[in-house]
This record gives sequence, C-alpha cells and structure tokens, in this order.
Amino acid sequence: MSLFGVRRPQSPLSLPRPQSRLRPRLLKAAIAIAALQSVAFADTASTPPRLPGKVAIAQKLGSQIPLELMFRDETGRVVRLKEYFGKRPVVLNFVYYNCPMLCPMVLEGMTSMMTELKFDIGKEFDVITVSIDPRDKPSAAMEMKEKYIKRYGRLGSAPGWHFLTANESAIKQLADAVGFEFAYDGQANQFAHGAAMFVLTPDGKTSRYFYGFEFKPRDVRLAIVEASNGKIGTVADQVLLLCYHYDPSIGKYSRNAMTFMRAGGVATVLALGGFIFVMFRKENQPR
Repeated sequence: MSLFGVRRPQSPLSLPRPQSRLRPRLLKAAIAIAALQSVAFADTASTPPRLPGKVAIAQKLGSQIPLELMFRDETGRVVRLKEYFGKRPVVLNFVYYNCPMLCPMVLEGMTSMMTELKFDIGKEFDVITVSIDPRDKPSAAMEMKEKYIKRYGRLGSAPGWHFLTANESAIKQLADAVGFEFAYDGQANQFAHGAAMFVLTPDGKTSRYFYGFEFKPRDVRLAIVEASNGKIGTVADQVLLLCYHYDPSIGKYSRNAMTFMRAGGVATVLALGGFIFVMFRKENQPR
C-alpha cells in the first residue's frame, strides 16, 4: 500500500526485499539502545536514579545507623555522621531542598513544635536534616538553615541544627537504616516520600518515630528523655513516662490506664504517709 492508501499490484512471483525484514529488527535494536542510554543517564550524578519499590516508612526500632557515612554540611565541609553523635539524642528528618509542598510543611511543623519545646537545640538534643536529592548543593542547605533557624528564634542553637547533602549511595544507606523509603518521579522531577521525624539515641540507634507534619511537644520531649536514658529532663518527665507509653503503631504517646492508676495510688499512699508522719511529729513535740 502506498502513502495515499492505494494498493500496489504485486506479481505472484515477486519476493519480499531483505530490507523489509531488517527494518523491524533495526527499530527494536534502536529502541533497546535508547533505553539503555536512558538508564545510564539516570545513574549519573546530575540526575537522581529512578528508585524501585514502594514509598513507605518501615519502623526499625533499635536499629543502628551507619555512623561512618560521609556527607557535606551547609558550609560544604565533608563530615561523618559520628561527629553529631555521642553526646545527646538526635532528631533526624529527610527532605529535599526544592520540594514544592510536603517538605516545607514537615520543616514548618518541626520548627513550630521546637519553639514550644522547653529543650534547646544544641543543649538537650541536636537536629539533622538530610536531603534525599543528590543534586542539592551546600548553598541550598545553607539557605534552608538560615531560614529555619531564624524561625526557630534561638539563634544560639544554630551549631546544633545540621543541614546535610550527599551522594545517592550515602543517602540510600541512611534512609534504609531507619526504614525511610522514597522514589524519584522523572516526569514530574519530584520525589515521592512520606512525612516523618525520627528520634535517635546518642549512640545512633533508632528510638522513636513520629508521623505527619504536626508534632506534639510533649511527645517529642518524652521521646528525647527516653532516648537519653533519663540523663536529661526532670522528675516530672520520669513520672509522665510512667503514665504514658509509646505506641509504635501510631507513633504517639498514649496514656496507660493501669499504670496511671498505679502511679496515682502510689502518690496517694505517699501523701497519706507524709501527712501521718507530720502529725505524729507534732504530737511528740513538747508543748
């Protein structure tokens, strides 16, 4: 058939040309080569790879993060994660610095919570914000740090909040260690990921998970006290930990009714004991 839809007459003795059989094969080969080239291009440092798998957050309580991983801080200095551990608990979260919607909401929620928290960044705990986009540069990290430290309002806490960038391998290893799964959408040039915040112990083990972008200061305070193994916080925090327990299924602290009743009973007994002791002491005093 010609280009105009008119069928050309063929002789019954005419044979198909060899080129007519080769063209489909050549076309398939060209498509395969183009696909391989696209994959190779996706693996370069300038373009994030298309990561397979689901987008979810799998809790790995008690897992150890690889502290030897190398990142760049907001000044461009090469650092190892272990530089930020060993002294106090660490709050960790993942974003990417040109995220149009979810990441700013998570950072805003964290900053709002931390302004109400009585603990100070750099004193009772540190914060590490890691970009999941290997294309992000330290200049973008510095811009984000200046923005959110200003909103936090405690300018002396700047040395305790670190905004990091890294290559794809380091990002993936850290994210896998805490169960943070994400994927890159090449068509939209965006990352699909969840919203969460992680509390780590001073030695780099996952302790608590908080989901979403609104966090209760009371829950985060209790998580930091627990992660420090009671080394920070007040007696009131220890009492609250007796009355509340962490529910991993929802990522929140809820009141334990039985423990709360026991704590109330103990408090009542102590109060009555103190009252009786004072009364007996007054009776024995000379008039």
